[in-house]
Amino acid sequence: MRELNITKNEAGQRLDKLLGKYLDAAPKSFLYKMLRKKNIKLNQKKADGKEILREGDVVVLYLAEDTIKQFQKEKNIRNKKTNLKLEHLYEDEHVLILNKPAGLLSQKARPEDISVNDYVLECCERPGSMIKPSVCNRLDRNTSGIIVAGISLEGLQTMAELFKTRAVHKYYLTIVKGQVKSGDRIRGYLCKNEKTNTVTFSKKKSAGAVWIETQYEPITVGEEATLLKVWLITGRTHQIRSHLASIGHPIAGDYKYGDRKWNDSLKKRFGISYQLLHSSELVFPEQMERCHRLAGKTITAKPPALFMRVQSSLGLDRKAVR
Repeated sequence: MRELNITKNEAGQRLDKLLGKYLDAAPKSFLYKMLRKKNIKLNQKKADGKEILREGDVVVLYLAEDTIKQFQKEKNIRNKKTNLKLEHLYEDEHVLILNKPAGLLSQKARPEDISVNDYVLECCERPGSMIKPSVCNRLDRNTSGIIVAGISLEGLQTMAELFKTRAVHKYYLTIVKGQVKSGDRIRGYLCKNEKTNTVTFSKKKSAGAVWIETQYEPITVGEEATLLKVWLITGRTHQIRSHLASIGHPIAGDYKYGDRKWNDSLKKRFGISYQLLHSSELVFPEQMERCHRLAGKTITAKPPALFMRVQSSLGLDRKAVR
C-alpha cells in the first residue's frame, strides 16, 4: 500500500492524470481497472479518475510495492548524475529558466542520453511529489540559449499554454552569410521529410506543409557576414535555418541547410562544426493570471564563447539592440 498526499503543487489536475505520471509505465487500462476494483481510492472512496484533485486530498494505492516499482519507469532509468552545470537565468517556485549550451539535448532521444530535462529533474524534483518537472520548449541539440522548465503544476500548465498560443515572444541571434542591409518578415510553408529530418520552404502550400512566419533585422553588417536578430513568430522544426537559407543567407556552420564551402572555411578558421544560432531573448506578456512574477519580464541569455569569438573576428561585435 502507498499513500499519496496531495499538496498545493499537485492540486488542480485530474486524478487519472496524476496516476499516469506517478505510474508512468502502467497502461491506462490497468489504472482504470484498479480504480474500478477499488484498489486505488480517493479520500477512502471509490473514484473513476475524472475527479479534480484538491490540496489535502489523499490517494491510496492498494498495490504491492513490487507492482508500484514495476510501473515507475522514469524512476527506474534515472539513476545517474548529469554532472551538468547550467546557467540559471531565472527561478521561482513555478519556473526555472536556463541557458542551454550548444551540443546538449533538450530532452532524451535515447534512455542513456543526458539532457536539459534530466538536469531539471535533478535540481527541482521534490521528494514525495507527484509532479515531474519538465522543459516546456525545445531547442535543437546544437542551438544554444533559453530553455524554460515548469517545476510545479502551475508552472507546467502556464508555460505550456503560453508557448502553444505564442504569447511569449522568442528572439534569436545568428550569424548569416552575406550582407543583409534591411529587415523583413518572410512567410510561407514548411514541409518536413521525416526520413531525412529536413524541411523545405516554399511560398506555395503543398500536402503536409505548415504555415510559418519569421521576422528578422540586421544588427551589424560586415564584409562577409551579418549579425541578425530573428523573431520566431510560428516556431517549427528548423524554421529559422531553412527560412534564412531560402533567401540566400544561410546560417554560419549549418551544414544541413547552409553553404558548405563557406562553412568549411569557418571550420578551418574557428573550429565551427554546427550552426551559430542562439535563443537570446524571451518576452513574457504584460498580463498573466498565473506565474504572475514573470508578467512583463524580458529574459536574456548571453551567446556562448565560440559565437562571440566568431562575431568579433568577423567585425560584428557591435552591441545588439532590438
